[in-house]
Amino acid sequence: MQTIGFIGLGVMGKSMARNLLRAGYPLVVYTRTKEKAEDILAEGAIWKETVKDVAEAADVVMTMVGEPQDVEHVYFGDDGILKHAKRGAYVIDFTTSKPSLAVRIYEAAKEKGIFALDAPVSGGDIGARDGTLSIMVGGDKEAFSACMALFSHIGKNIVWQGKAGAGQHTKMCNQIAIATNMIGVCEALVYAEKAGLDPERVLQSISQGAASSWSLSHLAPRMLAGDFAPGFYVKHFIKDMGIALAEAETLGLSLPGLKLAKQLYESLAERGEEQSGTQALYKWYKEW
Repeated sequence: MQTIGFIGLGVMGKSMARNLLRAGYPLVVYTRTKEKAEDILAEGAIWKETVKDVAEAADVVMTMVGEPQDVEHVYFGDDGILKHAKRGAYVIDFTTSKPSLAVRIYEAAKEKGIFALDAPVSGGDIGARDGTLSIMVGGDKEAFSACMALFSHIGKNIVWQGKAGAGQHTKMCNQIAIATNMIGVCEALVYAEKAGLDPERVLQSISQGAASSWSLSHLAPRMLAGDFAPGFYVKHFIKDMGIALAEAETLGLSLPGLKLAKQLYESLAERGEEQSGTQALYKWYKEW
């Protein structure tokens, strides 16, 4: 079987890597803090000291890092993936990043005989754990088809969106839809409480009707339980909204709902919640 290299073992990356390991693929890993890898190493993954070492050892290199600058570093640095991956290797970036950066990676990879896909995901920590993520993929369709078996261990809703960068553009659509939906979820809950209703009983009704959404079904119960642990960090959501707004400006679009959501989340981060999950927006309404 192909040896998989996985770089970035955060909240979602580790679960994604673990699902590949449990599917039987040889797995080599690297993350900036080795302690974060100890449990997956105990399960059989092999530690590599650098990004270069992963790239040289793997047939498929996957990345799930934090920021676009992190993506740029692991792909284009002197010890980066594109300088050291094998000819004929596949490189798949699951990070939510800039569409233009995905195109740069694709073009640089193609020059070296490497197949590159941008494949951002949605579904949070639960989807990563359960292998049910939505995966939106940009790049050559032949490369997408060749990697479908790998994707099937990570996600359930796996769609090729088009040429390089299309996966990232699709993820921007995803984040735009979530951003204002999160405002609606929080406002619905605080309205229910002010009206003297039982919010959990309200959720039983509205989460199955026309208002239904992933955030309403999965994150609203966490809000009511006071569980603000990150399935997806506030700081990363702010980053994604910033990318989406910049792309929208390039396209000549005005997105006032997205701007409002970003302002609310930035206010939340300023109050010390940037490491919390996105459901912490509920605290903005409840505490401030």
